[in-house]
Amino acid sequence: MPFRKLRSLKEAEDALWLDRDDPRLPDAIRELWDMSSRLAPCYFPPGVYKFRSLEEKRRFDEAQRRANVEAQQRRLRARRNV
Repeated sequence: MPFRKLRSLKEAEDALWLDRDDPRLPDAIRELWDMSSRLAPCYFPPGVYKFRSLEEKRRFDEAQRRANVEAQQRRLRARRNV
Protein backbone atom coordinates (compact mmCIF):
# COMPACT_ATOMS: atom_id res chain seq x y z
CA MET A 1 0.00 0.00 0.00
CA PRO A 2 1.48 3.36 -0.96
CA PHE A 3 2.44 5.85 1.74
CA ARG A 4 1.09 9.37 1.48
CA LYS A 5 2.11 12.24 3.75
CA LEU A 6 -0.84 14.39 4.83
CA ARG A 7 -0.34 17.81 6.34
CA SER A 8 -3.81 18.46 7.73
CA LEU A 9 -7.02 16.77 8.76
CA LYS A 10 -8.70 18.31 5.70
CA GLU A 11 -6.18 16.57 3.43
CA ALA A 12 -6.87 13.29 5.23
CA GLU A 13 -10.62 13.66 4.78
CA ASP A 14 -10.22 14.53 1.10
CA ALA A 15 -7.96 11.49 0.58
CA LEU A 16 -10.80 9.17 1.63
CA TRP A 17 -13.10 10.19 -1.23
CA LEU A 18 -12.96 8.61 -4.67
CA ASP A 19 -14.26 10.26 -7.84
CA ARG A 20 -17.14 8.53 -9.53
CA ASP A 21 -14.86 7.79 -12.51
CA ASP A 22 -12.18 6.19 -10.33
CA PRO A 23 -11.77 2.50 -11.29
CA ARG A 24 -11.22 1.62 -7.60
CA LEU A 25 -14.72 2.80 -6.65
CA PRO A 26 -16.61 -0.48 -7.31
CA ASP A 27 -14.09 -2.43 -5.23
CA ALA A 28 -14.32 0.12 -2.40
CA ILE A 29 -18.14 -0.11 -2.43
CA ARG A 30 -17.99 -3.93 -2.48
CA GLU A 31 -15.58 -3.96 0.49
CA LEU A 32 -17.81 -1.55 2.43
CA TRP A 33 -20.93 -3.66 1.79
CA ASP A 34 -19.09 -6.86 2.73
CA MET A 35 -17.83 -5.34 5.97
CA SER A 36 -21.24 -3.91 6.89
CA SER A 37 -22.98 -7.23 6.22
CA ARG A 38 -20.47 -8.99 8.49
CA LEU A 39 -20.73 -6.38 11.26
CA ALA A 40 -24.50 -5.87 11.17
CA PRO A 41 -26.26 -8.47 9.05
CA CYS A 42 -29.94 -7.86 8.39
CA TYR A 43 -32.57 -10.50 7.79
CA PHE A 44 -35.25 -9.92 5.20
CA PRO A 45 -37.97 -12.59 5.05
CA PRO A 46 -38.17 -14.24 1.63
CA GLY A 47 -41.23 -14.00 -0.53
CA VAL A 48 -43.70 -11.46 -1.79
CA TYR A 49 -46.15 -9.85 0.63
CA LYS A 50 -49.47 -8.21 -0.05
CA PHE A 51 -50.83 -5.60 2.32
CA ARG A 52 -54.36 -4.32 2.67
CA SER A 53 -53.19 -0.83 3.53
CA LEU A 54 -50.14 1.37 3.77
CA GLU A 55 -50.46 1.28 7.56
CA GLU A 56 -50.26 -2.54 7.54
CA LYS A 57 -47.09 -2.30 5.41
CA ARG A 58 -45.59 0.22 7.83
CA ARG A 59 -46.32 -2.09 10.79
CA PHE A 60 -44.65 -4.97 8.94
CA ASP A 61 -41.58 -2.84 8.13
CA GLU A 62 -41.34 -1.62 11.73
CA ALA A 63 -41.56 -5.20 13.05
CA GLN A 64 -38.76 -6.25 10.68
CA ARG A 65 -36.63 -3.26 11.68
CA ARG A 66 -37.20 -4.01 15.36
CA ALA A 67 -36.28 -7.69 14.85
CA ASN A 68 -33.03 -6.71 13.10
CA VAL A 69 -32.12 -4.23 15.86
CA GLU A 70 -32.82 -6.79 18.58
CA ALA A 71 -30.73 -9.41 16.77
CA GLN A 72 -27.86 -6.92 16.51
CA GLN A 73 -28.14 -6.10 20.23
CA ARG A 74 -28.04 -9.84 21.09
CA ARG A 75 -24.89 -10.26 18.97
CA LEU A 76 -23.25 -7.30 20.72
CA ARG A 77 -24.16 -8.62 24.19
CA ALA A 78 -22.83 -12.07 23.29
CA ARG A 79 -19.58 -10.52 22.03
CA ARG A 80 -19.16 -8.57 25.30
CA ASN A 81 -19.73 -11.70 27.39
CA VAL A 82 -16.97 -13.64 25.61
